[in-house]
Parts: sequence; structure tokens; C-alpha cells
Amino acid sequence: MSAELQMSSAAEEVEFPYRAMSSTAIVSIVFAVLALPSGFFFWPALGLAVLGLFVALAGYRQIARFPEEFDGRSVALTGMVLNLVILVGGAGLHTYIYLTEVPEGYTRVHFYQLQQTSDGPDRPSEAAFEIDGEAVFLKGYIHPSSGSGLLKRFILVPDLGTCCFGGQPKSSDMIEVTLLNGQTTRAGLIKKKLAGTFTLNQAPREVADFDNQVFYRMKVDQIR
Repeated sequence: MSAELQMSSAAEEVEFPYRAMSSTAIVSIVFAVLALPSGFFFWPALGLAVLGLFVALAGYRQIARFPEEFDGRSVALTGMVLNLVILVGGAGLHTYIYLTEVPEGYTRVHFYQLQQTSDGPDRPSEAAFEIDGEAVFLKGYIHPSSGSGLLKRFILVPDLGTCCFGGQPKSSDMIEVTLLNGQTTRAGLIKKKLAGTFTLNQAPREVADFDNQVFYRMKVDQIR
């Protein structure tokens, strides 16, 4: 190779140096893709967008600090924007749903208000006595022992751990639900939203397939 060709090749290498694509910038896009479908349905999934935003910022700083070694500034910016939009949009959607999901005339009750501590006596909570006979709105999961297919009656429990992996739920972890007006709901692992009348049993009730007695009942007007 002539001296002129060697000098030309060396000049091209200086003018167009190789730069590695920033892996953190690429990962930020991956987080955005994962968060996009799930973050708008399950608010905990928005944590993926938070991680993606931080990863995009880290990638952008890495590229700015070592511009001759790393490429992908536009990729990092895209990841930053996508994750931010998903985070803000998802948070706004979930906030709107929370503020508007309780039907008029019903009071929001959280399942934990009915539960006792793991090391405490299994008995009705003080909150349960306060809402006895009241129209309430709460959320929970159908226990698999309630059956499959379309159900009119079932046992509601507070979480998937109690539902599927916690064995027999405590009495204060169960609500015996009856759907009114010919309603049915499909069994499964999707959280249910119920609006109806909550009652405290005068005497604990035995329910088939459950070892512990049931303290709480609920006649449901609306279920989603």
C-alpha cells in the first residue's frame, strides 16, 4: 500500500472514529416497551417507566461525558421522552380512575380495614362494626375454592397471596359475596370492584371448602 493510501485511510479513521452504541440508552427503550401495555392497566408496572427514565438519563450522561466513545444520544432522548410520557399518562389515568370509580351513594372501604394483624386474634375489626349495614365500595379477588366459570356467590379475599398461595384465609380475610339482580361474574385472578351492602354476621358462618368461619357478608348491587 502506498504512503498516500495509508495517509488517506488514517485520515478517515480520525474523521469517522468508531463509537459504541450506549447499552443503557437501548435498555431505556426496552423499559418503555415493557411499561407501555402494562402501566396503563396495573399501576405498579409504572415502576418500569421510572427505571427506564433513570436509565435513559444515565445513558445520556454517559454519552455526553464520553462523546468519542459512545453513540446513541437520540436513542437516550427517545427513551427519556417515552418513559416520561408513560409515567405521567399512566399516573394521570390511575388517579382519574381512583377518583371516579366509587358509585354515588357508596363509601370506599379498603380491605385492610377489615383485617386483623397476623399475630392478633382473628375477630371482626372495629371498622367492620362501624360499617355494618352501610353501602360500601371495595376491591378484592375471588378465592379459587369458590368455583369456576360464572359465579353468583363467592368468597372475596384481599390479595393474590391470600387467594392462591396463602392456604386457608383467616376469617377476617374473607367476605361472603352474593350478587343481586341476576348478576354473575367470571372466576379468575382479576381484581374485582364491588359496590353493595356490607353486613357483619351475628354469629360466624361455616362455608363449604373453608376451614375458618366467615365474619363478613356483602350483597352486591354492582360488580366490575
